Amino acid sequence: MIENKNNTKAVESFNHKVWIASSVVALMIAFLWLFKALFGILLLVLAGVLMAIYFHGCAGLLHRWLKIPYKFAVLASVLLNLVLLSAFFWFVGARLQAQVAELSQTLPGTINHAKDWLKQAPLGDKVLDYFDLSSDSAKTIAVAKQFFSSSFGILSDVYIIVLLGLFFTAGPAEYKTGIIKLLPLKAKAKGNELLEEISKVLKNWIKGQLFGFVFIGVLSGVGLLIIGMPLILTLALVAGLMNFIPNFGPIIALVPAVLLALMEGTTTALIVVCLYTGIQIVQSAVTQPLIQKKMVDIPPALVIFGQVAMGILAGFWGILLATPVIIIIIALTNKLYIERQSVQDAN
Repeated sequence: MIENKNNTKAVESFNHKVWIASSVVALMIAFLWLFKALFGILLLVLAGVLMAIYFHGCAGLLHRWLKIPYKFAVLASVLLNLVLLSAFFWFVGARLQAQVAELSQTLPGTINHAKDWLKQAPLGDKVLDYFDLSSDSAKTIAVAKQFFSSSFGILSDVYIIVLLGLFFTAGPAEYKTGIIKLLPLKAKAKGNELLEEISKVLKNWIKGQLFGFVFIGVLSGVGLLIIGMPLILTLALVAGLMNFIPNFGPIIALVPAVLLALMEGTTTALIVVCLYTGIQIVQSAVTQPLIQKKMVDIPPALVIFGQVAMGILAGFWGILLATPVIIIIIALTNKLYIERQSVQDAN
């Protein structure tokens, strides 16, 4: 009788453990599914936060230079950026649009020209067979659609980012206070410190990216002008914008420039490759160390891993925002673990 009771209790205990284990696994699966579903939306929120940090950075400059109240400086920052953007599209937009249209019409011919040039090379036929564009065109289009897929579509995402950025710019203290209120009483001070640290490192990252954008854009434009390349404005703008995508951005910017250069000849194409390579070397040797003194130093392999992982999760926005996400993770790790561990080791 006693043995039967013990066996029954053992079975019930085993069943209870199985149910607990199954529940934990189910919750983990549900959490991962929910995380993947919401990850794209969280990236849009991060993009809005970056926009707000940029506006407040400009407002800080106006506040110091013009000695105006900070609230008016924030409003002036938004309006000034809107005016500058409108002026850019007013004076340069028509020319830029014409160059982009010309580039889209020219690229098919340049690709065919590149294929003809490859056929003349000893290994050209093997390269063309390996990268068979005609048979893989549908696959390429599908991959491109998947890459540029996002939560609501690119245009809708941009609209959401702008709205979030304006809301965050108008009242950052409200959102910060709301996050702090969610934390336990003992963690409120630490939470406020973490938010300040995240804001600081993201602000420094934005400064570095804007400096790199101007540096690469201007050098590319001047170099292409000296070479005598067509569509200089478009190619320089693409080169500057691709600076926001580490590792892969320079390669993406190089492709249309080389294809257009091949229309002028192989010598011009080689000069363009040398130009873009030289600009990247100068940036890596001169400007990048200066930027990294004021921002988190990220191992290149970690950036590549983050871009690949986030690209799989969220497509275009994942690759674009991989670096700020990694910066946030590193900042949190430093504050929550490494600094605390250093204090414990010192004691």
